[in-house]
Amino acid sequence: MTVEYDNEEFFQQYAQMERSKSGLAGAGEWHQLRPLFPPVEGLRVLDLGCGYGWHCRFAAEQGATQVLGIDLSQKMLDEARRRNPGPQITYRQCGIMEYEYPEDSWDLVVSNLALHYVEDLEQVFRLVNRTLSAEGCFLLNIEHPTFTAGVGQQWVCSPEGKPLYWPVDGYFLPGERRTEFLGCEVVKYHHTLTQILNGLLQADFTLAAVEEAQPPEELMSLPGMADELRRPMMLLVKAQKGKRG
Repeated sequence: MTVEYDNEEFFQQYAQMERSKSGLAGAGEWHQLRPLFPPVEGLRVLDLGCGYGWHCRFAAEQGATQVLGIDLSQKMLDEARRRNPGPQITYRQCGIMEYEYPEDSWDLVVSNLALHYVEDLEQVFRLVNRTLSAEGCFLLNIEHPTFTAGVGQQWVCSPEGKPLYWPVDGYFLPGERRTEFLGCEVVKYHHTLTQILNGLLQADFTLAAVEEAQPPEELMSLPGMADELRRPMMLLVKAQKGKRG
């Protein structure tokens, strides 16, 4: 999570998004991400880039014994502590690359819409593998490579403002992308599909599920949601520690 989230104007606009107001029920990917969770009861759960803490609360409600949510944004963490507290949950201000990833400390690591702010994904994958228990699970949702390779990450629109098509360029040139989000310039990193999936395999994970997020029918009436069927915005991956065979 980048420091833009501590910009007051940006944060106030973020607070008006459906996922900010309604939690997991307002997240278009939740109907696909929820079934990917393993049984959480009794698990130790780490949330990388926890934001408002919705997934921390979900894990606690499902019976997790220990939940740690880390985020670089103090404003996000303040909101998480207000909205989603719990005796099992600890929130800590810390960057994804700065966390120490103690060995064999967590049974489930979750990261939702935070890893596209990280340049060195392969290093994160290695660190997550180290901190997971022997049969641990890594569940991640990252912006889809088609989305991050979008020119300005914006639709090309008609003079009337109707989205015409989603331009993709520089797909095989991974690295920094600067885009405007909620009126603020945000720095993200483009990673190809090969980098993401092979990076997990090379970090000693087994791929258990790979899905491209599509909005559910009940959210299709929201502004712009129908256009989310025209190109993928998010990539969901469930990875298990250890290789096959």
